[in-house]
Amino acid sequence: MKSTKSIDILRVKDDSISKEEDILIIEYPFTIYLNDKEIITLLCSPKSLKELTLGFLYSEGFIYNISEVERIQLHEEKGVVYVYLNKERSLNDAVQGKRTITSGGCKGTSFNNVLDSFKSKKIETPLDIKIEEIKSLVKEFNNKSQLFLDTGGVHSCALCNRSRIIMFEEDIGRHNALDKLLGRALMDDIDLSDKLVLSSGRISSEMLIKIAKRGIPALVSRSAPTSLSVELARKLNITLVGFARGEKMNIYSKFQW
Repeated sequence: MKSTKSIDILRVKDDSISKEEDILIIEYPFTIYLNDKEIITLLCSPKSLKELTLGFLYSEGFIYNISEVERIQLHEEKGVVYVYLNKERSLNDAVQGKRTITSGGCKGTSFNNVLDSFKSKKIETPLDIKIEEIKSLVKEFNNKSQLFLDTGGVHSCALCNRSRIIMFEEDIGRHNALDKLLGRALMDDIDLSDKLVLSSGRISSEMLIKIAKRGIPALVSRSAPTSLSVELARKLNITLVGFARGEKMNIYSKFQW
């Protein structure tokens, strides 16, 4: 499916008004069903939908590994996906349990209580990466998103090793972009214990929790972290870097000099 659409607009610049064509990012309602039970409707960009589905289900604790998934039926034209697990599991606790209202622009729901993340395993081996390597990755990352250049309306996430970007995803929501990335890594069975995630968006606690659950040792963003995300990163030995722009960055947690 297309991720953008063109419309006619009136553009005002200084004292002039002109009729021009503008490119908009498509916002797409996407409903996930698990074992025929409706779980959630995400507002997202209509690409990498299978990856988004798996990343979301893993991040929210509905699945623990890819082997649990028996089949996926994706209907892009209807905006729905049906996921069937190969063994019966009770969904009541996950769906009806404690909820946390996230800090996303649409006030999304997180099915896992944020305080549960404090029980996550600490990173035992921090990522051995140099400041100059981060600067190089951020530079590559900034030049990666043609969709952002065209519309200005998406967030981006990238999975990297110390020298290059391995995979790249984008979406209207920063949480969705990260879930797409994590879902793709789950599908490809990628070892994440020595990887770094780059993000264009604000690092809130739920973003940090998604990283922690997958055992990823480092998260770098062009934007700011929140106080709780820094607290979590320090408790879990995750390297957290914010405001990574050009030659500057702020290191908030666990960096190997």
